[in-house]
Amino acid sequence: MRLPAHALAAVIAATCAPAFAAPVCTPPPSLTPAPALTPRPDEVVHGVSVAYYVLALNWTPEWCRTGGAGASAKEMECGRPFGFTLHGLWPDGAHPPYPRFCLPAGALDAATVRQMYCRTPSPILLQHEWQAHGTCAAWASPQAYFGQAAALFDRLTLPRIERIPAGELTASAVRSAFLATNASLAGDEIYIQTLRGSGALSEVRICYDLKFKPTACPGGAGAPNGLHMTLAPSQTGAF
Repeated sequence: MRLPAHALAAVIAATCAPAFAAPVCTPPPSLTPAPALTPRPDEVVHGVSVAYYVLALNWTPEWCRTGGAGASAKEMECGRPFGFTLHGLWPDGAHPPYPRFCLPAGALDAATVRQMYCRTPSPILLQHEWQAHGTCAAWASPQAYFGQAAALFDRLTLPRIERIPAGELTASAVRSAFLATNASLAGDEIYIQTLRGSGALSEVRICYDLKFKPTACPGGAGAPNGLHMTLAPSQTGAF
């Protein structure tokens, strides 16, 4: 699905100049890894064949406003200005239940946490992503898993969606903003996630095939193009 030319043109001026590839920050000197998690038995799903991958991007102001999703994800660094940050890279099956916590895993090393911090500013979330998702595909180590996630994330050029006027902020406008700064993507490869029961933008997810090439998201692309959304503001309004 390619979005109509007029929908794409409507947001180019607002979002594509200038754009940037990844958040820039300085990890705090006190940054330390989080302890390994102990998943509940009902969280463990293994033996599911991987059918595709999802790169999930948090709209961090909304994440911070609502406290994240799940106890392991609540400690996002919210005292710094962030827009989109990397939630994680997820191996998914053809249908639910999706693989999770497939193998036992220990705590991440400090170097990996520091290298990923400016993309995912939460040691607890990094630990969760490795245990819950990184152990469910053919990555031999946390370094290999986060290296793949970082490569996909850094390849994206993140649009400045806060430049979209509030009255024009629809799922179509957000998709168009990503298409304007990422010519390799198509509209049906961009999944828009809103908070359940509201129109608040929470995540943008990019779907990939087993060779990490963008692909249409199985089961649809989330919020319909015509949905009007709200956007939690960042600290600086520069995202």
